Parts: sequence; C-alpha cells; structure tokens
Amino acid sequence: MYEDVTAEEVERRIAASHVSVRAVHDHWRAMAAGRPMPHRADIEPADLKPYLSAMMLVDVVNDGRRFVYRLVGTHEVAGRGRDPTGLSVAEAFYAGSVEEALAAYEYVARERRPFCFRDPYVTPDGWDEREDTIYLPLTRDGENVGVIMVYSYAYGFKPRGASSLVVR
Repeated sequence: MYEDVTAEEVERRIAASHVSVRAVHDHWRAMAAGRPMPHRADIEPADLKPYLSAMMLVDVVNDGRRFVYRLVGTHEVAGRGRDPTGLSVAEAFYAGSVEEALAAYEYVARERRPFCFRDPYVTPDGWDEREDTIYLPLTRDGENVGVIMVYSYAYGFKPRGASSLVVR
C-alpha cells in the first residue's frame, strides 16, 4: 500500500505535521546520532514526558501476529475506548482498515525509516478523524527494527467510552 512512498515524501509529511509530531521526530533523530535508527535503550521516557500519553510502543515479532502493542498511552486508550496492550495490530487497529494500519508498520519495518500518516480517515467505529501520526523505528540489535514508536496528534480529539468499543 505504501511501497512507493519515498523518504523525501515522508520528510515533507513530517515537516507539514503538528509541531508536537515534529518535536518527537527531532528527538528520535537526535537519539539516532547519525545511525539509521536509535536503539530502544537510547530512548529515555522522561525526555518525552509531554508526549507520552499519545505514544505507543509496538513490538515487531517473528510470528503470525507481526506487530504487537507493548505500551499504549492514556490519550491513545481514551481515543480508542479500550486498551489494546498485548494485542496484535491486526486485532486492535485504529485506522480506516486493517490493511492500512498494517501497511504503515510494514513500511517502517521494511524500510527501516520513519513513516508519517496525515490523511483523514473513518475509524472502525465510524467516526471521522484527522491525525498526524509518526511511526519511528527502534532497534535492539543495531540492524533490524525491533520496536516501532508511534506518536499521534489528533485534531479535534474525541474520547470514547466503552459503548463505542468495536470487537473484532
């Protein structure tokens, strides 16, 4: 789905994103220190305190689940109406479709570089959303993407309650 998106296009999307998205990206780039991506251990949560509630860490796993939510910030949980921690992205995605959600993660894992999503979409529970979302690769072994750090800025944030929960 995003195979043809160039690094230059991603950089243009990031530059046009909300200032908070750019700040998270700038921090990630500083922690990479010239490498393709920083190590997971390079990321100190205290340095990202203003953004933590809207962040997620997603593990890249070598089984059928492929991408698994490890940590989901409170703002993300409120926006979804549930906590997807421990579930695969395919089970608990929050995008226009499962294919769209997985394509962003696949891009980052394959290309070993950031991806930025800025298009409006309809959520699985039927709400119109507009977010700037950045997906940032982290490594554990110095070569492969082991974790994807995700930060979203939601324009017109709408928390959901249990009544809007979508069960797949």
